[in-house]
Amino acid sequence: MSIKKFNLHDFRMAKASKRKALALEVDCMCKETGFLLLNGHGVPTDVIKEQWQVVSNFFSQTQESKTKVSVPYSGYPYGWIGPNQEALAASKGVKTPPDLKESFNGGPLTIPLGILDKQAYEFCYQPTLFPEIKGFKEAWISYYSEMENLAKEIMEVFATALGLETHYFNEFINHPISALRALNYPPTKNVKKQDQQRAGAHTDYGSLTILLPEPESVGLQIFRSGKWINVPPTEDCFIINIGDLMELWTSNRWVSTLHRVVAKSNQPGRLSLAFFHQPDWDAEITPIFDEPPAKSVKSGPYLMKKFLSTTH
Repeated sequence: MSIKKFNLHDFRMAKASKRKALALEVDCMCKETGFLLLNGHGVPTDVIKEQWQVVSNFFSQTQESKTKVSVPYSGYPYGWIGPNQEALAASKGVKTPPDLKESFNGGPLTIPLGILDKQAYEFCYQPTLFPEIKGFKEAWISYYSEMENLAKEIMEVFATALGLETHYFNEFINHPISALRALNYPPTKNVKKQDQQRAGAHTDYGSLTILLPEPESVGLQIFRSGKWINVPPTEDCFIINIGDLMELWTSNRWVSTLHRVVAKSNQPGRLSLAFFHQPDWDAEITPIFDEPPAKSVKSGPYLMKKFLSTTH
């Protein structure tokens, strides 16, 4: 079983009949693996390059320097989360040792007014604690903005693939509570703890994820047909996968696939950028194809519950 490529530029330029055929390919990809490799995305090379540079500069600092922007308490979503503080498998109810990674995390760039649930402001709209590294904040915001625009376009592709009106999902993503994570997996010598991974087996929580692994890096695996399958590095492609809310939205037509970053002895270091696209805090996610519709899930509280379950 392989993860297939989808060219977004070709989709943009296609006429109606060709566009429908390309959308059907996306439907098949999301049914089979929940993953696809996206090229022709149009994200400027210099934006990606600058993001890699500032992220590398951040993780190459001393721990003392990184601690200046560490999350102030367990469960705070944005800033530096150091080693031994997160175990992603816990989001699936599986107890494991902490993941072998550290991360820098940032949230939405704007704060909407009028959300009635104060937890939205206490959780998703907390400030991002930016480090005082030259150009870091500017590069981060530029990359985040590109990911937000790309995610919106992918959601339009998804709507077409599902046979819906192109802008079907727009009303649910006026103020998405998406997060960008830069992840650093340090080199491994010996993996001594049983079931410990670089990122434990989990599904993503929201609508979709846009992942960019460091070029030529390996370790990402998906679980299909009872076995773990390697996701090979692919030049000039983002890895796109759907999350739990999209699986729910599609009435389980599409699959939010279990995946992990495996830990083995004597691995080199690995960086990755992950943009987790999440519908508005108060968006009600109701299965589209159920008759009558099943009970809905509210985006923000679902995200918060999942995130808090992983922190140590």
